Amino acid sequence: MRATFTEFTEGTPFLPMAGRKGPDLTAAGYHRSEWEMRGDAVSYDAAEVPEDGRVELNRADESAYATRVLVRRPEAEDFSGVVLVEWLNVSGGQDAAPEYTYVADEILRRGHAWLGVSAQYIGVEGGDAAVGLGGLTDGLRRHTPERYGDLHHPGDAYSYDIMTQLAEYARVPEPGGPLGDLRPTTVIAVGESQSAFALTSYVNGVHPFTGAFDGYFLHSRGAGYLPYDDRGRGSDISASLFNGPVRLREDVDVPVMLLQAEGDLTFPMGFAPARQPDSANIVTWEIAGSAHADVFQLGEFAPFVDCGGPINNGQQAFVLRAALRHLLDWVADGTRPPAAPPVEMIGGEVITDAWGHARGGVRTPAVDAPVERLVGAPLPDAQPICMLLGRTIEVSPTELEARWTDRGQYLDAYREATDRLIGEGFLLAEDREEILADARSERISW
Repeated sequence: MRATFTEFTEGTPFLPMAGRKGPDLTAAGYHRSEWEMRGDAVSYDAAEVPEDGRVELNRADESAYATRVLVRRPEAEDFSGVVLVEWLNVSGGQDAAPEYTYVADEILRRGHAWLGVSAQYIGVEGGDAAVGLGGLTDGLRRHTPERYGDLHHPGDAYSYDIMTQLAEYARVPEPGGPLGDLRPTTVIAVGESQSAFALTSYVNGVHPFTGAFDGYFLHSRGAGYLPYDDRGRGSDISASLFNGPVRLREDVDVPVMLLQAEGDLTFPMGFAPARQPDSANIVTWEIAGSAHADVFQLGEFAPFVDCGGPINNGQQAFVLRAALRHLLDWVADGTRPPAAPPVEMIGGEVITDAWGHARGGVRTPAVDAPVERLVGAPLPDAQPICMLLGRTIEVSPTELEARWTDRGQYLDAYREATDRLIGEGFLLAEDREEILADARSERISW
């Protein structure tokens, strides 16, 4: 069943919540637009959700919906053929596009198209902000009725089929629709945090029905999953944290790239019980010294978040860009991403080195040539939102002097780490100058 699309023209767009402005789309030759997506979506019933992720679903009922899709696309002559479909995140009580924020530079320089879909109930109808950003929110329909008043969402049980229908459109776009005259070859599902919970459920239960996506990019999921039966309401992400643990099904027939921050392994996300070894179509990278969200993601909001100290200022954005590149190569020609060791844990706790950084995992220059301590876990008594933001801990001059003889030695080591990680495939050569500019040499005063 194909959805229909109508471009919004009335009122002012209510764009996804973002603290970082992102690259200049106009300067990059990109078009942006916003569309109503309308159709009838099915829901599913699951008798059980086993730990190995091999969910058997039955199609249940069907309900009408009308939601919105955001579009950022290049000119046809600059198009890579790749469409990334991001399941917009609603943990803040309204739509957000965290994965676009992290990988936008890679999207634009490679010429990919991006679609962000208000897949979930709260984004359209409003509801409770799961991470304590202000309680009940209005949703698109009530926030800007002159533009979105005709939208309606029947509940998160139907979100999976909404996602499928958008993928089916993206695979064979109709003239005059959101993708214009683009002719895609590859359609990838993307989601972070709550959206990764949802895509876990999609991969495990819905993908075997539909085969709608050529690959999946899941970032910062917990051990649980989003349920299949939320009709007439939004899913309770807090409850989903305690569903499971559930792994991704190993018999998935398309590549899945799973990216986990160090901070996702322990409370509150608690991913560790759902860890699984790499398999034919699943590769996991765990990023040492990173938090569920960080300074890069929060952008201009970061200075206004009081977490009792600086939040995590790690470099996972650079790793995520490399991971996306590897996933697309894997889909295109079968070249697997490099394997990465897991972050080392014992007894449910992350094992740290002499500096206080996690051992193992995918490294970054700020971790391997350190002048501050990057921690994925928050302070024990942090307020709810801070539970996701980790910490950046300043070290004493004595510790710095014991590690580095002078600024030059530090910069040489930082440069060496950058080049080594590019060579290993965990960073991109195109990001080298930006990474080098991110050296924290001001911490060394002599």
